[in-house]
Amino acid sequence: MIFFSQMIQLQLNLFFLILIGIIMKKIGVISEAGKKCLSDFTVNLILPCNIIQSFREDIPISADFFDNCVTVFAISLGIQTFSILVGHFFFLRYEGDKKTIFTYGLIVSNSSFIGIPVIDSLYGALGVLYTSIFQIPVRVTMWSSGLALFTDVNKKDAYKKLLKHPCIVAIVIGMLFMLIPVDLPGFIDNTLTEISKCMVPISMIVIGAMLEESRVQQFFDLSVLYFSLIRLIVYPLLTLGILAALQVDVLVMDVTVLLSAMPMAGTTAILADKYNKDSRLASQVIFVSTFLSIITLPLFSLFL
Repeated sequence: MIFFSQMIQLQLNLFFLILIGIIMKKIGVISEAGKKCLSDFTVNLILPCNIIQSFREDIPISADFFDNCVTVFAISLGIQTFSILVGHFFFLRYEGDKKTIFTYGLIVSNSSFIGIPVIDSLYGALGVLYTSIFQIPVRVTMWSSGLALFTDVNKKDAYKKLLKHPCIVAIVIGMLFMLIPVDLPGFIDNTLTEISKCMVPISMIVIGAMLEESRVQQFFDLSVLYFSLIRLIVYPLLTLGILAALQVDVLVMDVTVLLSAMPMAGTTAILADKYNKDSRLASQVIFVSTFLSIITLPLFSLFL
């Protein structure tokens, strides 16, 4: 019951931020040009700072649970590999922007903003540690294979473009910080931290601005519900079945299954808007999958 209450609070937080974005766009505080500017600002500054900061989190690995840390990393890498190689087969019936958005939504879930508080409330510091390790392959694929879905260039040009992308550069910097811990000067550390904190509110407000012209009935489009079924139920069930068969550590299984059951990430709409894809559809899927996760996440926690 405590977990369910915490989950409601988290989701209401997201929905309220989205509502603010809708209102700001409706009354003209955020213009169409301003929405685009906020998207670019998020991708080019806020997200890179957030990525670097995520790699700088304290992850105290000891010999007692080193094997489990490696297992979590391997599971996450396996999920990402499956998503990249097989995920698009779930959406063969769709074309264009819809297929791109749905495929990206399988590669990248909201396992950070929603995932970390959920795991912390259920499993404490050790669960958060495993979550941080789970995020490493997600971060890499998010800004490599995931980003490539939105870029309309040949593979060679896409590869060069991805290497220069601010978020890819941020991953490299973040990994260096993780491997070689460095104490940054206080003012730099504080600046990085404060900009990183803008990630959730700004991205959700931008998503709200994108939703402003949508109609209520569009939120219940069958394709959106189909994606939510795959993302929130089929994916975690597949993960649960495979890990149970492999008899992995119970805590590792619980954490990774819940993280695989998270809704579509807010970055989907941000990237869709930046690269002129259907950002309205992406925002609708984020809204619906997040809303439905209020039901599905507590249910999965009961069976773990």
